[in-house]
Amino acid sequence: MTQPADIPRYRIRLVFADGVFMGPGKAELLERIARTGSIAAAGREMGMSYKRAWQLVEAMNAMYREPVVLSSRGGAKGGGAEVTETGRAVLAAYNGIEAAARQAGAGHAAAMVDLLADMPDGK
Repeated sequence: MTQPADIPRYRIRLVFADGVFMGPGKAELLERIARTGSIAAAGREMGMSYKRAWQLVEAMNAMYREPVVLSSRGGAKGGGAEVTETGRAVLAAYNGIEAAARQAGAGHAAAMVDLLADMPDGK
């Protein structure tokens, strides 16, 4: 879905240390895992390889004291994945930061939108 030019998107990346960060891709992956119950399905929805989705989950699990995603191998019913309480807390905090940034930056963002050149899809 394309967003009109007068509504800027915020893509916030929190860098905790070299190579240790939380950003919009990891947040979206967590949201999709929570919804689908599957790392593979979440990755597919994002156009991401299974391997890449797993790498991101492993990176997130290593970042926090407790895992953000727990997975189980296949069997008669197939495998699955679950976003943990820690994962839900991380996602809520990340979404809260994005919401606060949108609110705090709304005036500045509007001023920048007013300075944009005319675009075919928007302004």
